[in-house]
Parts: sequence; structure tokens; C-alpha cells
Amino acid sequence: MYKMKKAKHTLLLLILVTGFTSCYDDWLSVNPKTDIVKPQMFTTQEGFKDALTGVYVQLKGGSAYGSNLTMSVMEYFTSSWDVTANTIQQRMGLFNYGDAEVEAGLAALFSAEYKAISSINAILDNIDENKAVFTTPGLYEMIKGECLALRAFCHFDVLRMFGPVPAQAGTGNILPYVKHLTNVATDHIAFNTFRDEVLADLTEAENLLKEVDPIQNFTLTDIGRPGSSGSLFIPLDSYMAYRYLRMNYYAVKALQARSYLWFNQPQEASQAAKVVIGAKNPDGNPKFRLGTSADMTAGDFALTAEQIFALYDFQLYSRFNSTFQNGTLKKGSAETTIKTQLYGNTGTDIREANLWELVTQSNQAKTYILKKYKVAETSTTHQTDFKRIPLFRLSELYLIAAETSPAAEAQKYWADFRTARNVTVTTLSTDITAAQLEIVKEYRKEFYAEGQAFFAYKRLNIQKPNFLFLPSAVTTVNYVFPLPKTEIISSN
Repeated sequence: MYKMKKAKHTLLLLILVTGFTSCYDDWLSVNPKTDIVKPQMFTTQEGFKDALTGVYVQLKGGSAYGSNLTMSVMEYFTSSWDVTANTIQQRMGLFNYGDAEVEAGLAALFSAEYKAISSINAILDNIDENKAVFTTPGLYEMIKGECLALRAFCHFDVLRMFGPVPAQAGTGNILPYVKHLTNVATDHIAFNTFRDEVLADLTEAENLLKEVDPIQNFTLTDIGRPGSSGSLFIPLDSYMAYRYLRMNYYAVKALQARSYLWFNQPQEASQAAKVVIGAKNPDGNPKFRLGTSADMTAGDFALTAEQIFALYDFQLYSRFNSTFQNGTLKKGSAETTIKTQLYGNTGTDIREANLWELVTQSNQAKTYILKKYKVAETSTTHQTDFKRIPLFRLSELYLIAAETSPAAEAQKYWADFRTARNVTVTTLSTDITAAQLEIVKEYRKEFYAEGQAFFAYKRLNIQKPNFLFLPSAVTTVNYVFPLPKTEIISSN
């Protein structure tokens, strides 16, 4: 076991500055202009907007949530994809963390998170002293709130990857919670202290966004067509639109629910989840809804109606073709793998019926591919543009509520979730361990290629008998990624 005292690494500033206009398409398809931050960029509110847009560009990059932390690398640790013998992907599925290539891959995940954190901290280090440059009411609070929440989001995922299994929090790696852009080494802190930092950032973010975030007062449709005919949403600044593609107020509540669950605070997790589930539009209708088979029939395989926060990827059409359609990411060649082993061969489950397709590759091999990220190259309306990579979906909040609520409430959330997925409503066990095992099966089905199954397994320290698709060569599951060697000070 390693004992960490202080980080050796120097966190490098990497802000990808992008332009922002009132045009939806321009904003969603921006490319980085530069990776150099000039001091004068924080002398105007436009500069702050550009800097924060740059953070989102980083997050949607392939080394972060555009691929590695969602659909590809993280999924190898749950053997979600077929692998070739003697490759890094196979060694990841075998938890061979001592392999040089695996070590480098894990270090890249660590680096991607802390580069984003550096960019976020550059904004936070300047925003208060330059508060006077903000001329649009609420924009200061919105940008600061988003940055605090994004800092917590990135740190929390570092903890979920490189930190200990929650039930064994006193052992294993400890990590740095970096709150300033600096070349001074940052102390590694104990699990409980790291937890408190995550939750503190989220509390401050919640308080800031609760006062100004328009997602609370307008429908998602209106938020997505600001100033258009028929839309009630006419923002003072177009940067306040498209909130479902940003770390909005409800995304903060979703992250709180996810975090409290990890930290074994079920009552707080339940309360936060219910805020999102119960969110209403001004007309009293639900703000978010669970997706249905009708959505998938319409080509909305990632169920945008239940997405609380997603990253827009204007290259998702080509990304799907180059990673899924061509068989790079695939699972099995027979129905027993997906339909039977994953879904239980229900014949009704909308995921079983709609999300997978048997395709023939150029070598004539038949493989099953996931259609979650299959989108049209062009769309006629913003509402039918599904080029999004979900980071929080309503289904997760239902599963959290089912796990953490009193029995009667838990059963209702469980029933609502299963009804939406068109599977038989079962009675959720009142024994928490048995209930958790049932719920984790749904995480496995629900968040395929979203990077969440590994964390669901790790939180509960699931071992071989209940670990779907685990290679036979694995006898013990190792959930704790080793820290990059530059982070290790001494060992005992």
C-alpha cells in the first residue's frame, strides 16, 4: 500500500478558448482557438464566457468524457466490449495495473481530469476580484456556480477511479483536491476531507445557481430555442440558454445525489434525487421524464428527454461510425450474450429491443453493436438533434431513490423505472443488500457505454459471482486504480 504525502506533479494550465455567439449551431460546434490564456481575458465578462466554454470543450474531448471516460476506456474495466488477446484492452479487463500500457492509460485519465480542473481554477481564481466586469444580471453567479460544480464533478470522478472502495475508505490512495491554479505541489488529503471538499463545492454551487438558473423557470424546449417564435424564454445573454448542455442547477442536485450515495449518506442522496425527479415546469408538468420505446423509435436512443446534463458533440455521427458501426466497440456475435445474459431475454425491454444491432463487418464477421450514440448527420430542428453524450440521466435518480428511500417509496420509484423500460415490475427486497444487487443489474443495462457500471460495481465492492462479463481468468476484482508514479511519494 502506498502512503501519499504531497503531489509531485505541477498542474498545467490548459484552457481552450472558444468564441460564443447567439447562434446555437456556432456555439455547439466551436473549435479551440488557442490554448494560451492571456491575463486580459478576465477583464471582461466575454472573457469569462470564453474560458468556461473552453472547459466544456476539454470535457467533451476524446481523452475525457467524449470517449475515454464514457464509452470506451472505462467500459473495458467491466468487459463491456470484446477484446483481442494480448492488447491493452484485454489487460484492462484483467485489472493488470502493473502493465506499462495500462499504467499509461490510467495516468492519461488522471491527467485529463486535472487539466480540466486547472482550467476551472483559472476562472475561479479571477472571478471574485473581477466581479465588477459582469454587466448581465445573474451571469457572475451562473459562471461561478458552474465552475464550482464542475470542479467537484472532476474531483469526484478522480476519487471514484483512484480512491478506495467506499467501505474501505481508510485504506489505499489519498488524493489532492486542487482549488487554485498554482505550480506549488498540492497536499494529498484523507478520504473524509476530500469528501467534505466535494460536498462544500456543490453546496456553494447550488446556492449560486438556485438564484439565477433559468432551467428552473422554463421548459427544456424553451431553453433550447431562446427568443424563437413561441418560446417564452428571452434571455438577456444567449450564454444563459441550452442549460441542459451545461452544469445546471438540477445537474448539481444529481451530482449531490450521486456523491451522497458514494459517501454512504442515503437520506441526503434520496432528498437530492427527489428534487430532480420532482422538478416541474411552470405548467405543472414534469421537467424531465423517463424515456420510452417511442423515443427510441424516433431515433432518440440516448433518451434526451431524461438527460439532465449532457455534452454536445457535433462529431458524434462520425464518432459512432468510427467506433461502433465499424465494430471497434462490439459485444458478442450471438443473441445469448446481449439479449439473454444482459437483459434476461424479456422480449419486452425497450433497451433489449432497440439499443443493439447485429451487423456484418468488412471481414464478414457478425457482431452486436450498441446504437445509443447512433445519430443523424444533420437534423432539421434543435429538438431532433440528438448529438449528446449524457453525463446525468433521470433514470439514475430513480435508481438512487429506489435504493435510499423508505420501502413504500422505494417500490414506487422502482416500479416507475421498470414500467418505463417495459419490463415486469418486481417487488424490491426490503433487505438492503439484496435490493442493491437487483439495482446494480439495472445500472449494468442502463448505463452501457456511459462509464457508470464500473462505479456501481465499485461502490458495492461487487465480486465475481455478481460481476457480469468478468473474464474467467480474474479471481479477485481490483477496483482501485494505482496513482501515476509521479504522484507516489513513498511506500511502506
